[in-house]
Amino acid sequence: MSVRELVVLGTASQVPTRHRNHNGYLLRWDGEGILFDPGEGTQRQMLRAGVAAHDLNRICVTHFHGDHSLGLAGVIQRINLDRVPHAITAHYPRSGQRFFDRLRYATAYRETVGITEAPVDADGPLARTGGYTLEARKLSHPVESYGYRIVEPDGRRMLPERLAAHGIKGPDVGRIQREGSLGGVSLDDVSETRRGQRFAFVMDTRLCDGVYALAEGCDMLVIESTFLDDDEQLAVEHGHLTAGQAARAARESGVRHLVLTHFSQRYTDPDEFERQARAAGYDGELTVAHDLLRVPVPKRR
Repeated sequence: MSVRELVVLGTASQVPTRHRNHNGYLLRWDGEGILFDPGEGTQRQMLRAGVAAHDLNRICVTHFHGDHSLGLAGVIQRINLDRVPHAITAHYPRSGQRFFDRLRYATAYRETVGITEAPVDADGPLARTGGYTLEARKLSHPVESYGYRIVEPDGRRMLPERLAAHGIKGPDVGRIQREGSLGGVSLDDVSETRRGQRFAFVMDTRLCDGVYALAEGCDMLVIESTFLDDDEQLAVEHGHLTAGQAARAARESGVRHLVLTHFSQRYTDPDEFERQARAAGYDGELTVAHDLLRVPVPKRR
Protein backbone atom coordinates (compact mmCIF):
# COMPACT_ATOMS: atom_id res chain seq x y z
CA MET A 1 0.00 0.00 0.00
CA SER A 2 1.35 3.41 -0.95
CA VAL A 3 2.02 5.92 1.82
CA ARG A 4 2.57 9.60 1.22
CA GLU A 5 3.25 11.61 4.34
CA LEU A 6 5.56 14.20 5.82
CA VAL A 7 7.38 13.24 9.01
CA VAL A 8 8.55 16.40 10.78
CA LEU A 9 11.80 15.81 12.66
CA GLY A 10 12.66 19.37 13.64
CA THR A 11 11.20 22.86 13.26
CA ALA A 12 13.61 25.36 14.87
CA SER A 13 15.29 28.24 13.11
CA GLN A 14 19.00 28.79 13.81
CA VAL A 15 18.85 27.88 17.51
CA PRO A 16 17.15 24.73 18.83
CA THR A 17 14.90 25.09 21.87
CA ARG A 18 13.70 22.74 24.57
CA HIS A 19 10.75 21.85 22.37
CA ARG A 20 12.10 22.28 18.84
CA ASN A 21 15.02 20.45 17.27
CA HIS A 22 16.97 21.82 14.34
CA ASN A 23 15.40 21.20 10.94
CA GLY A 24 14.73 17.78 9.48
CA TYR A 25 11.86 16.53 7.30
CA LEU A 26 11.25 13.10 5.82
CA LEU A 27 8.83 12.75 2.92
CA ARG A 28 7.52 9.23 2.49
CA TRP A 29 6.48 8.92 -1.14
CA ASP A 30 5.19 5.41 -1.79
CA GLY A 31 8.23 3.17 -1.40
CA GLU A 32 10.80 5.98 -1.19
CA GLY A 33 12.04 8.24 1.57
CA ILE A 34 13.40 11.72 0.85
CA LEU A 35 15.16 13.47 3.73
CA PHE A 36 15.22 17.27 3.53
CA ASP A 37 17.64 19.53 5.42
CA PRO A 38 19.05 17.29 8.18
CA GLY A 39 20.11 19.73 10.87
CA GLU A 40 21.96 18.90 14.06
CA GLY A 41 20.24 16.11 16.00
CA THR A 42 18.43 14.60 13.01
CA GLN A 43 19.71 11.09 13.70
CA ARG A 44 18.25 11.25 17.22
CA GLN A 45 14.94 12.61 15.92
CA MET A 46 14.76 9.81 13.34
CA LEU A 47 14.97 7.31 16.18
CA ARG A 48 12.20 9.07 18.09
CA ALA A 49 10.00 9.19 14.99
CA GLY A 50 10.54 5.56 14.05
CA VAL A 51 12.50 6.41 10.91
CA ALA A 52 15.38 4.10 9.98
CA ALA A 53 18.38 4.73 7.77
CA HIS A 54 16.98 2.00 5.50
CA ASP A 55 13.99 4.30 4.82
CA LEU A 56 16.16 6.85 3.02
CA ASN A 57 16.65 7.01 -0.74
CA ARG A 58 17.51 10.68 -1.24
CA ILE A 59 18.87 13.54 0.82
CA CYS A 60 18.05 17.08 -0.33
CA VAL A 61 19.87 20.02 1.26
CA THR A 62 18.58 23.51 0.47
CA HIS A 63 21.71 25.36 1.65
CA PHE A 64 24.69 25.06 3.94
CA HIS A 65 23.70 26.92 7.06
CA GLY A 66 24.21 24.71 10.11
CA ASP A 67 20.58 24.37 11.14
CA HIS A 68 19.90 22.77 7.74
CA SER A 69 22.98 20.60 7.27
CA LEU A 70 25.00 19.81 10.41
CA GLY A 71 23.14 16.52 10.82
CA LEU A 72 24.52 15.23 7.53
CA ALA A 73 27.60 13.77 9.19
CA GLY A 74 25.65 11.60 11.60
CA VAL A 75 23.02 10.56 9.06
CA ILE A 76 25.61 9.53 6.47
CA GLN A 77 27.61 7.57 9.02
CA ARG A 78 24.44 5.85 10.22
CA ILE A 79 23.59 4.89 6.64
CA ASN A 80 26.99 3.19 6.42
CA LEU A 81 26.84 1.63 9.89
CA ASP A 82 23.47 0.07 9.08
CA ARG A 83 24.69 -1.07 5.67
CA VAL A 84 21.69 0.28 3.81
CA PRO A 85 21.24 -2.15 0.89
CA HIS A 86 20.47 0.45 -1.78
CA ALA A 87 22.28 3.46 -3.18
CA ILE A 88 21.37 6.90 -1.87
CA THR A 89 21.51 10.14 -3.84
CA ALA A 90 22.40 13.48 -2.25
CA HIS A 91 21.35 16.82 -3.78
CA TYR A 92 22.78 20.13 -2.53
CA PRO A 93 24.01 23.44 -4.00
CA ARG A 94 27.17 22.86 -6.00
CA SER A 95 28.64 26.03 -4.53
CA GLY A 96 28.67 24.26 -1.16
CA GLN A 97 30.59 21.20 -2.33
CA ARG A 98 33.40 21.87 0.15
CA PHE A 99 30.90 21.85 3.01
CA PHE A 100 29.31 18.63 1.83
CA ASP A 101 32.76 17.00 1.60
CA ARG A 102 33.65 18.10 5.11
CA LEU A 103 30.39 16.80 6.54
CA ARG A 104 30.54 13.52 4.63
CA TYR A 105 34.05 12.86 5.94
CA ALA A 106 33.83 14.70 9.24
CA THR A 107 35.31 11.74 11.15
CA ALA A 108 36.73 8.30 10.43
CA TYR A 109 34.25 5.54 9.57
CA ARG A 110 33.95 2.61 7.22
CA GLU A 111 32.12 3.36 3.99
CA THR A 112 29.84 0.49 3.03
CA VAL A 113 27.14 2.30 1.04
CA GLY A 114 27.33 4.12 -2.24
CA ILE A 115 26.16 7.73 -1.95
CA THR A 116 25.74 9.38 -5.32
CA GLU A 117 26.55 13.07 -5.21
CA ALA A 118 24.25 15.06 -7.49
CA PRO A 119 24.89 18.77 -6.80
CA VAL A 120 22.48 21.45 -8.01
CA ASP A 121 23.61 24.50 -9.94
CA ALA A 122 20.58 25.53 -11.99
CA ASP A 123 16.80 25.53 -12.03
CA GLY A 124 15.13 22.48 -13.53
CA PRO A 125 14.70 18.71 -13.24
CA LEU A 126 17.20 16.79 -11.10
CA ALA A 127 15.89 13.25 -11.35
CA ARG A 128 13.07 11.28 -12.92
CA THR A 129 11.72 8.02 -11.55
CA GLY A 130 8.63 6.00 -12.35
CA GLY A 131 6.76 7.82 -9.60
CA TYR A 132 7.90 11.45 -9.76
CA THR A 133 10.17 14.13 -11.16
CA LEU A 134 12.35 16.01 -8.66
CA GLU A 135 12.94 19.65 -9.59
CA ALA A 136 14.89 22.54 -8.06
CA ARG A 137 14.44 26.31 -8.10
CA LYS A 138 16.86 28.93 -6.82
CA LEU A 139 15.75 30.99 -3.83
CA SER A 140 16.88 34.34 -2.33
CA HIS A 141 19.09 33.96 0.75
CA PRO A 142 22.51 35.30 1.83
CA VAL A 143 24.05 31.97 0.79
CA GLU A 144 23.02 30.05 -2.30
CA SER A 145 19.81 28.16 -1.59
CA TYR A 146 17.51 25.94 -3.65
CA GLY A 147 13.99 24.73 -3.00
CA TYR A 148 12.75 21.34 -4.16
CA ARG A 149 9.55 20.21 -5.86
CA ILE A 150 8.18 16.73 -6.55
CA VAL A 151 5.75 16.27 -9.44
CA GLU A 152 3.92 13.02 -10.04
CA PRO A 153 3.08 12.30 -13.71
CA ASP A 154 -0.56 12.71 -14.64
CA GLY A 155 -2.50 9.47 -14.91
CA ARG A 156 -5.95 8.36 -16.05
CA ARG A 157 -9.11 7.87 -14.04
CA MET A 158 -11.49 5.30 -15.48
CA LEU A 159 -15.16 6.38 -15.49
CA PRO A 160 -17.48 3.45 -14.70
CA GLU A 161 -20.58 5.01 -16.27
CA ARG A 162 -18.80 5.56 -19.59
CA LEU A 163 -17.29 2.08 -19.53
CA ALA A 164 -20.77 0.64 -18.97
CA ALA A 165 -22.25 2.77 -21.76
CA HIS A 166 -19.73 1.27 -24.19
CA GLY A 167 -20.14 -2.25 -22.82
CA ILE A 168 -16.53 -2.47 -21.61
CA LYS A 169 -16.01 -4.59 -18.49
CA GLY A 170 -13.81 -7.23 -16.93
CA PRO A 171 -10.44 -7.84 -18.61
CA ASP A 172 -11.31 -5.39 -21.39
CA VAL A 173 -10.91 -2.50 -18.94
CA GLY A 174 -7.24 -3.35 -18.52
CA ARG A 175 -6.88 -3.91 -22.24
CA ILE A 176 -8.12 -0.45 -23.22
CA GLN A 177 -5.84 1.06 -20.62
CA ARG A 178 -2.83 -0.73 -22.11
CA GLU A 179 -3.67 -0.34 -25.78
CA GLY A 180 -5.42 3.04 -25.82
CA SER A 181 -8.47 1.88 -27.78
CA LEU A 182 -10.82 -1.08 -28.10
CA GLY A 183 -13.38 -1.77 -30.79
CA GLY A 184 -13.46 1.83 -31.94
CA VAL A 185 -13.66 3.22 -28.39
CA SER A 186 -10.71 5.36 -27.34
CA LEU A 187 -9.30 5.62 -23.84
CA ASP A 188 -10.35 9.29 -23.81
CA ASP A 189 -13.97 8.18 -24.33
CA VAL A 190 -14.05 6.23 -21.05
CA SER A 191 -11.61 8.06 -18.79
CA GLU A 192 -10.32 11.46 -17.74
CA THR A 193 -6.96 12.88 -16.75
CA ARG A 194 -6.04 12.29 -13.11
CA ARG A 195 -3.73 15.09 -12.10
CA GLY A 196 -0.51 13.94 -10.47
CA GLN A 197 0.26 15.11 -6.95
CA ARG A 198 2.74 17.90 -6.26
CA PHE A 199 4.83 18.61 -3.19
CA ALA A 200 7.24 21.49 -2.56
CA PHE A 201 9.85 22.22 0.10
CA VAL A 202 10.85 25.87 0.52
CA MET A 203 13.30 26.91 3.20
CA ASP A 204 15.32 30.04 3.91
CA THR A 205 14.38 32.70 1.37
CA ARG A 206 12.87 36.08 0.77
CA LEU A 207 9.83 36.26 -1.49
CA CYS A 208 11.08 35.64 -5.03
CA ASP A 209 10.06 34.00 -8.30
CA GLY A 210 11.45 30.69 -7.08
CA VAL A 211 8.97 30.55 -4.19
CA TYR A 212 6.01 30.88 -6.56
CA ALA A 213 7.43 28.45 -9.12
CA LEU A 214 7.86 25.80 -6.43
CA ALA A 215 4.47 26.39 -4.79
CA GLU A 216 2.37 26.54 -7.96
CA GLY A 217 -0.54 24.10 -7.76
CA CYS A 218 0.94 22.06 -4.90
CA ASP A 219 -1.06 19.59 -2.88
CA MET A 220 1.36 20.23 0.00
CA LEU A 221 3.77 23.10 0.51
CA VAL A 222 6.28 22.95 3.38
CA ILE A 223 7.59 26.47 3.80
CA GLU A 224 9.59 28.49 6.28
CA SER A 225 7.88 31.21 8.29
CA THR A 226 10.73 32.29 10.51
CA PHE A 227 9.17 35.61 11.53
CA LEU A 228 5.77 37.05 12.34
CA ASP A 229 4.54 39.93 10.21
CA ASP A 230 5.52 42.63 12.70
CA ASP A 231 9.14 41.67 12.04
CA GLU A 232 8.93 41.77 8.25
CA GLN A 233 11.93 44.09 7.99
CA LEU A 234 14.05 41.57 9.89
CA ALA A 235 12.84 38.88 7.51
CA VAL A 236 13.92 40.89 4.48
CA GLU A 237 17.30 41.73 5.98
CA HIS A 238 18.11 38.13 6.90
CA GLY A 239 16.59 36.44 3.84
CA HIS A 240 13.48 34.90 5.38
CA LEU A 241 9.68 34.89 5.18
CA THR A 242 6.96 35.90 7.59
CA ALA A 243 3.87 33.82 8.26
CA GLY A 244 1.75 36.24 6.26
CA GLN A 245 4.12 36.24 3.29
CA ALA A 246 4.24 32.44 3.20
CA ALA A 247 0.45 32.22 3.41
CA ARG A 248 -0.12 34.78 0.66
CA ALA A 249 2.27 32.91 -1.63
CA ALA A 250 0.38 29.69 -0.89
CA ARG A 251 -2.99 31.35 -1.53
CA GLU A 252 -1.87 32.88 -4.83
CA SER A 253 -0.34 29.58 -5.93
CA GLY A 254 -3.40 27.43 -5.22
CA VAL A 255 -1.78 25.32 -2.49
CA ARG A 256 -4.14 22.78 -0.89
CA HIS A 257 -2.25 22.09 2.36
CA LEU A 258 0.16 24.64 3.81
CA VAL A 259 2.72 23.50 6.40
CA LEU A 260 4.48 26.36 8.21
CA THR A 261 7.79 25.63 9.95
CA HIS A 262 11.30 26.98 10.78
CA PHE A 263 10.29 29.26 13.63
CA SER A 264 12.50 31.80 15.37
CA GLN A 265 13.08 31.09 19.04
CA ARG A 266 11.91 34.63 19.84
CA TYR A 267 8.25 33.56 19.58
CA THR A 268 6.45 31.56 22.26
CA ASP A 269 2.91 31.33 20.85
CA PRO A 270 2.74 29.04 17.79
CA ASP A 271 -0.96 29.84 17.34
CA GLU A 272 -0.02 33.34 16.23
CA PHE A 273 1.51 31.90 13.04
CA GLU A 274 -1.83 30.33 12.16
CA ARG A 275 -3.73 33.53 12.96
CA GLN A 276 -1.48 35.57 10.70
CA ALA A 277 -1.66 33.00 7.90
CA ARG A 278 -5.46 33.09 8.04
CA ALA A 279 -5.43 36.89 8.18
CA ALA A 280 -3.41 36.84 4.96
CA GLY A 281 -6.34 35.10 3.25
CA TYR A 282 -5.18 31.49 3.09
CA ASP A 283 -8.27 29.28 3.54
CA GLY A 284 -6.91 25.84 2.67
CA GLU A 285 -5.74 23.17 5.06
CA LEU A 286 -3.11 24.62 7.39
CA THR A 287 -0.61 23.02 9.76
CA VAL A 288 1.76 24.83 12.11
CA ALA A 289 4.41 22.16 12.41
CA HIS A 290 5.88 20.79 15.60
CA ASP A 291 8.55 18.16 16.12
CA LEU A 292 7.62 14.51 15.46
CA LEU A 293 4.39 15.46 13.70
CA ARG A 294 3.14 13.29 10.83
CA VAL A 295 1.17 15.05 8.11
CA PRO A 296 -0.47 13.02 5.31
CA VAL A 297 -0.24 14.40 1.79
CA PRO A 298 -3.81 15.27 0.70
CA LYS A 299 -5.59 12.65 -1.37
CA ARG A 300 -5.70 13.21 -5.10
CA ARG A 301 -8.32 15.61 -6.34
